[in-house]
Amino acid sequence: MFRYLRQDVRAIIERDPAARNAWEVLTCYPGLHAIVAHRWAHWCWHHRMKWLGRYIGYLARIFTGIEIHPGAVIGRRVFIDHGFGVVIGETAVIGDDCTIYQGVTLGGTSLEQGAKRHPTLERGVIVGAGAKVLGGFTVGEYAKIGSNAVLLKPVPPGATAVGNPAQIVQKREGTANRLFAAYGVTPNGDDPLSKALHGLINHAAAQEQQIERIVALLKANGLQCGDIEAVGKPDPAQLNKLVD
Repeated sequence: MFRYLRQDVRAIIERDPAARNAWEVLTCYPGLHAIVAHRWAHWCWHHRMKWLGRYIGYLARIFTGIEIHPGAVIGRRVFIDHGFGVVIGETAVIGDDCTIYQGVTLGGTSLEQGAKRHPTLERGVIVGAGAKVLGGFTVGEYAKIGSNAVLLKPVPPGATAVGNPAQIVQKREGTANRLFAAYGVTPNGDDPLSKALHGLINHAAAQEQQIERIVALLKANGLQCGDIEAVGKPDPAQLNKLVD
């Protein structure tokens, strides 16, 4: 127990620049308190003391604002940063070295008892603030889930998923995918909807230029193009700023 606790404290100091020393982490980090309480509750849950396990989890929720079902499986060096509003369901599995921010839900979409209803996070997964991961699928190791994403399908290892519903926007190969990214934010990790809108705007602007060239050719051949000239021209730069 104490060996795991030392690992947890060290992991928090490594991932949170606001953590100044071990004593501060031990006394002031509710995510750590929730993990320690869960280990007691989880032990009770698997030793025929299910009510006691649930009650320990209930007390931990009161004091930390983090709700973890005692049946959930949580690995080593898991960091729940800030943590308020985090909900982790009964059949959820969280691998070693994962990071979870405030407001995250690892929830289930099935009502079938005994089934795998909640997600599995493999080693090193980062789940940004407010993200909802719903279903009994697997998020591959070192994947990143952006803040406020609503994830309803598996994510391959090393990928980044953002949006509602979440879509894969980036997949990094090799050791690059193991770099820590606070809140799951990665460089050039744009929302796929934003990328699609930018593409449509730029395509419309290119078509506008082609139409202008066609109109110029028609005029050069003595054809009247008054109706075409009356159509207003959009400003692609302004539209792209609105999308951003």
